[in-house]
Amino acid sequence: MSILTVGTMAFDSIETPFGKVDHVIGGACTYISWAASYWYDHINLVSIIGDDFPESEIEALVSRGVKTDGLVRVQGKKSFYWSGRYHNDMNGRDTLITDLNVLEDFSPILPKSFQSSKFIMLGNLTPSIQASILDQLSDPPKLVILDTMNFWMDVAMDELMKLLPRVDVLTVNDEEARQLSGERSLVKAAAVIHKMGPKYLVIKKGEHGALLFYENQIFFAPGLPVADVLDPTGAGDSFAGGMVGYLARTNDISFNNMKTAIIYGSVMASFCVEDFSLSKLKNLNQDEIYKRINQFENLSTFDVKELTVLNS
Repeated sequence: MSILTVGTMAFDSIETPFGKVDHVIGGACTYISWAASYWYDHINLVSIIGDDFPESEIEALVSRGVKTDGLVRVQGKKSFYWSGRYHNDMNGRDTLITDLNVLEDFSPILPKSFQSSKFIMLGNLTPSIQASILDQLSDPPKLVILDTMNFWMDVAMDELMKLLPRVDVLTVNDEEARQLSGERSLVKAAAVIHKMGPKYLVIKKGEHGALLFYENQIFFAPGLPVADVLDPTGAGDSFAGGMVGYLARTNDISFNNMKTAIIYGSVMASFCVEDFSLSKLKNLNQDEIYKRINQFENLSTFDVKELTVLNS
């Protein structure tokens, strides 16, 4: 079995209250692949880059078990570029520059060896491109995870609605869930979105954790208090990568195992925000990862003592 991840590989320029970096490595596919690679070593990557993207970054991914047969390098053109400035609370941000560059011509074709991938992670792209990936699969996948955003709800809602019945897991933030469903309550929003097709709904709430909805069941993963949050860019994609990497490793998509996958995703996201770009994700070891998993466990477990309710 293998993971198929489709998305952007890019350059970012980022300004936060704690620093500024220019033209660092970014992109959904990059973060997803790095986060997933700590749990699974057969990852099929599909993306597009220009001739400015460093070969050393690709070699580093290959060393982690990432197959790059689906990566297209376009000579004479530049890679996708995004520049943004985060607000003081680190929750909001302003996009300063978006240069699509090679992404304008992105029409991914799956190599034959990728077409039987079982765990599909569709990074944030146009719904039409995401649908085209599913159309190219030769075998029914075990799990399809879709990431989308409010922009596609604004400009391509019809295409998105046609895609959602083909999706097992949808990941959005709380405002996107409200926009997609038309409901203010996240519980009601989940019920509406389930009817659109996805079996599982993951609502990411940034530093406040994540909610998992499945049928009439809800699981909440707390946000880990991190002392130094330098850059939230890529946190959502790192979350998705950690989640799909764990699910592929365990080959179990039950609700109980999905709950654990949410924690593993949250762990990878918590590392991501501690430094700019991929700096933290590239240099993790087993001891520090499992120490953080244990921290999440301690945050969310407690002993129940049955006491007599007074005046009942």
